[in-house]
Amino acid sequence: MNSIESNALEPTPAEMRGLAPRDRALRLLPVYGLPILTAALILLFSALLPETFPTMLNLRSIISDKAIIALLSLAAMIPMAAGKIDLTVGYGIVLWHILAISLQTQFGLPWPVAVVIVLALGALVGAVNGALVEVARIDSFIATLGAGTVLYALALWHTGGRQVVAPLPDGFLALNGAVLFGLPVTGFYVLALALAMWLVFEHLPIGRYLYAIGANPKAAALNGIPVRRFTMAAFVTSGALAAAAGVLLASKLRIGQASVGLEYLLPALVGAFLGSTTIKPGRVNVWGTLVGVAVLAVGIAGIQQFGGSFWVEPLFNGVTLLVAIGIAGYAQRRKGAAARRPPPADPAPAPS
Repeated sequence: MNSIESNALEPTPAEMRGLAPRDRALRLLPVYGLPILTAALILLFSALLPETFPTMLNLRSIISDKAIIALLSLAAMIPMAAGKIDLTVGYGIVLWHILAISLQTQFGLPWPVAVVIVLALGALVGAVNGALVEVARIDSFIATLGAGTVLYALALWHTGGRQVVAPLPDGFLALNGAVLFGLPVTGFYVLALALAMWLVFEHLPIGRYLYAIGANPKAAALNGIPVRRFTMAAFVTSGALAAAAGVLLASKLRIGQASVGLEYLLPALVGAFLGSTTIKPGRVNVWGTLVGVAVLAVGIAGIQQFGGSFWVEPLFNGVTLLVAIGIAGYAQRRKGAAARRPPPADPAPAPS
């Protein structure tokens, strides 16, 4: 049961050969349209808001605010490559950031031990999600929605609806608060993770296996790919990365509360879905995901600096998600129609 499909639509060199410059530009527009839009938004807001937008302060603010969303988007993209959706990346971060604090303050554990426990629990939840999808054969949307709701309920039960507040070690606070080369260290976490995932997805067999599973799990199984093992591994990795994002959120907020975290779910999914519409349109990919998050970050920052109300951000995220899904669906239908179109007939030989 595939929740989403994973098929690449980027033009091949053979397809590009012989095209006129105009036709080549039109063919490349879906590939690089979103990065171009991002650059255009940056130039637009820099021209309209020269005192506030094109500044290091604004750049640091954007990186600090959106790094956790970028991590969650990259986490969500891993199961998406295998044709699945993991909603626990948004629900789980509620529990993980609370546990990262309460394990230190209520149970007296050193912060490195608390972090390892949270990461292990995140991986365990990912394994449960994988078992629900691959063993129990429950659709990934339903399975992870149910599991995520359980995690949210556990967060409410653990806190009793109250905040978890206590002094935290400097080392733990530095996980999010440190500055490297004048920029928040969380931005470098995102860059390092993106590079590692790019190497895995584009240059190692495991990445090709996940894309093959996302495109057609039955065909992948017939070609000897252990579909169940790789799909479950995708959920385990996604769960561990979501837990890491929860640790960073705890380091950033310095308090734990069940009312914080769910607002990360929608932008994380938006970033991953937008990523499937650019760079390698038709399938989720690392750099497309980061571009998708960048579009959200730049657009929301610019609108807020224009004085946009508090409801602008969820509205922007929701509309962008609908647009991203619509574009991805249209691209898939166009590719399917092209695949069904018969090849042109060879010209009849001239009479002798």
